[in-house]
Amino acid sequence: MVCIDEEIPFEIPSTWEWCRLIDVGITETGTTPSKTHPEYFGDYIPFLGPANILEDKVVSVTQGLSEIGMGVGRVVPSGSILQVCIGGSIGKCAIVNKKVTFNQQINSITPIECDIEYVHYVLQSETFRLAIMEKATGTATPIINRGNWEQLFFPLPPLKEQIRIVQKFHELKEYLLRYATAQTSLENLNEAIRSRLRKSILQEAIQGKLVFQYPNDESASVLLQRIKEEKLRLVKEGKLKKKDVVDSFIFKGDDNKYYEKVGKNITDITEDIPFEIPESWEWCRLGDICELIGGYAFPSESLKGNSGIRVIRISDISENGFVNNHVVRYNGHETLSAYSIKIGDILMAMTGGTVGKSLYVTSMPEEMLLNQRVAIIRNSFINTEYINYVILAPHIKETINDKKNSTNDNISMKDINNFLIPIPPLAEQMHIVKSIDALLNEIKG
Repeated sequence: MVCIDEEIPFEIPSTWEWCRLIDVGITETGTTPSKTHPEYFGDYIPFLGPANILEDKVVSVTQGLSEIGMGVGRVVPSGSILQVCIGGSIGKCAIVNKKVTFNQQINSITPIECDIEYVHYVLQSETFRLAIMEKATGTATPIINRGNWEQLFFPLPPLKEQIRIVQKFHELKEYLLRYATAQTSLENLNEAIRSRLRKSILQEAIQGKLVFQYPNDESASVLLQRIKEEKLRLVKEGKLKKKDVVDSFIFKGDDNKYYEKVGKNITDITEDIPFEIPESWEWCRLGDICELIGGYAFPSESLKGNSGIRVIRISDISENGFVNNHVVRYNGHETLSAYSIKIGDILMAMTGGTVGKSLYVTSMPEEMLLNQRVAIIRNSFINTEYINYVILAPHIKETINDKKNSTNDNISMKDINNFLIPIPPLAEQMHIVKSIDALLNEIKG
């Protein structure tokens, strides 16, 4: 006799008893017949795997065992409960309403002298699922074998009370469904509010309405002039191409209209200016302050191996980081360092339904190259986090929607180059970033 007080999950009424799951019925674990014997597979007995069990029901049965194979598979009768015992769906269970067999990733119990729905509810309970995880082995892929599974504790009421519990649950089920629907609606509403707040914060920030304006801060016009001079120096040293230094200057005339001077040409761009900015700020084109790099058109045959440098495609980027669902690697011989991604780069999708989505690269687990139809926005002159927030703000999203091709959802490098960017003084850029970070953290909380 062993004292098990420490193992009992909770107190139960005096008329109930704690027992082991195996005491409630007959247990089985599945097996998969060898496909070298095709005569085992037919249309008579459904053959199930974890994918066929969706919470409390069996779905999408596409194959079965023939009567010839009954001796090979473990067949359980109608009124049995199957529970997944491995992987990410461990714990899912369902009652079967016909004779079935199943693979080794599933355990079953056929209750004896117990209400099957009550047993099913216990197996679906959070307490039972936690018990499964406690006894499961393996970290990457948890698994509970039949021996451990059938020894899990089971709270057993008298049979008549089991039936009453099930009836009461049926009465409450409609209310539970209503609550779940209301909770989902509330969560969706909260997410929508967070999204709107985020957009509002970003838009207020890039319009100069988020932080106090310090009159003694160096004007953004001085900053832009310094950037231009630095670019000209880099051209002289051969580190930058002359075509990358566009002599563009946006200013507000005495008539309160906005003009852009490119070389000797002056154009009225008042209709293009989306909002007013503080006096110490300036409008400029993204290409005036950042280097823009297009991706490389990799031959498909150079991306088929499992070794080489990782290539980043549109599907590999999101605002939350790199997506690792389907990694491809470049295993060609050509040196492509000009397309290397660096920490501090902003990547932007140029094609498809997600055109305009971007990723600010703050860490890189390995060397990466950029695929075609993704642009690098690389900045060395102003606060990159500020530029990232401008790109995420509704202003740029609206610009992209106006510029993209309605048929193919494309934007060009020229479109990105011409994005209108509101530039505050450098010190104010840092204040804005700190304020945005703080506010966005509050929203997440």
